Amino acid sequence: MTEPLPLREPTRDGVLRAAAKVAELLPPTPLLPTEIDGVRVWLKAESLQPIGAFKIRGAWHRLSELSRSERTTGVVGVSSGNHAQGVAWAARELGIPATIVMPRDAPRVKLERTRALGAEIVLYERPGEDRDEVAQRVLEERGGTLVHAYADPWIIEGQGSAGIEISAQMERWAGGPPTRIVTPCGGGGLTAGLALACPDAEIVPVEPEGWDDVCRSLECGTIQSVAPDAPPTACDPLQTLATRQINFAVLKQRCRYGLRVGEAEVAAAQRFAFEELRLVLEPGGAAALAAVLAGKAPTDGRTAVVLSGGNVDPTQFAALLA
Repeated sequence: MTEPLPLREPTRDGVLRAAAKVAELLPPTPLLPTEIDGVRVWLKAESLQPIGAFKIRGAWHRLSELSRSERTTGVVGVSSGNHAQGVAWAARELGIPATIVMPRDAPRVKLERTRALGAEIVLYERPGEDRDEVAQRVLEERGGTLVHAYADPWIIEGQGSAGIEISAQMERWAGGPPTRIVTPCGGGGLTAGLALACPDAEIVPVEPEGWDDVCRSLECGTIQSVAPDAPPTACDPLQTLATRQINFAVLKQRCRYGLRVGEAEVAAAQRFAFEELRLVLEPGGAAALAAVLAGKAPTDGRTAVVLSGGNVDPTQFAALLA
């Protein structure tokens, strides 16, 4: 599918405006200190958002910007679950019809919660079908506004509001703003938003092994796609085939490198979060913490780590702990 031209480029002013809007709607998520290998690290618990993930930020910024006529015709989103819940939550609050294109193999808890928030779900096969093509068919049949999971300027700016919160919290409790932010990365919406929000911090995206398109894109200097034989991963929200130009334009300027984590490292991070912090993290939400625990990401006392989501199947999580 041909990548559409962006409506505009995301900006730091847009991030600040999004942060002000989110602050009127939701309290800041906690920034929790912990010790890893004798160094204090600050963990941003986005898993404690009302929908269990940071995606509520971008969804609110995007949907609240829609015109009256756009709100009437509704929105169409594409997501494996967390963006779906963010869009569904914002749409419910604003009285906007929402349709979400989701993979049939998405975690059951995410499908159920998206439906419970009032959104209509259109399923597609993963692998086998292109979710963006499915969304385009829905738009052609019904009309509406596409709310992309990461390739959208308002989404990027909204996710960046987490960085504004991190900076304010660390100024108060860490003695200064973050020098580094380590973050899970799928399509690059959150990573690009954090880069705009915190221009003086090193931004480090973390991806699952084999789903490292952003890492390879940064290494090559051009956008790379995930290989056709990419291995299975429990990090379902990070299974994006390739970042987009609107995201990469920010990432290539602000991210010197990316990191990769294995499935065992992610599972260890989930257990650490539960045992040490009493937090439930989904695998994708624990990817950045996994990189720090594995010694792959440097820390210096003012390193922040984003815990991006906690929407995990209870049976699978219980098995993980056992």
